[in-house]
Amino acid sequence: MGSLADKLTAPEVRRDVVEACCNLVESEVASKRGFSGAAIKLGYKAVKALKPGFIAGAVNGLLPEFADAMQPLYDKNDCDADKFTSYLTANPGETADVLLQVTDAKAKKASNATVKKTYDKLRGTAKDNVQSAVPGLARALKPFL
Repeated sequence: MGSLADKLTAPEVRRDVVEACCNLVESEVASKRGFSGAAIKLGYKAVKALKPGFIAGAVNGLLPEFADAMQPLYDKNDCDADKFTSYLTANPGETADVLLQVTDAKAKKASNATVKKTYDKLRGTAKDNVQSAVPGLARALKPFL
């Protein structure tokens, strides 16, 4: 059976999982509208310009921690891909909280001032943005479970 982290970080799928998550991020950022959407797009653009490949590197680096953080949700659903992804979609607030605990801890330790400042600036709207991405996350992860 294996843990969620084992499944998502297995050498034969990890690159594809990271790519699926990066595609999700791109799609979510592109879909944002209005003033807050402009701020998100600007912050995202700044991070991408700061260091090309940063987003993929961040997703790759955070993947094991995200998977570990979601393990209780996976266990709660009998480690079943259909049940798990349905649960994530039905409980976007809980899923967002679990994921944001990981990024909050990382942001506090960030040494790059621009990245830290951008995260802090966008954190107020992060839960809403992550919640809206949860159905896409469930779809992105399902093939790898």
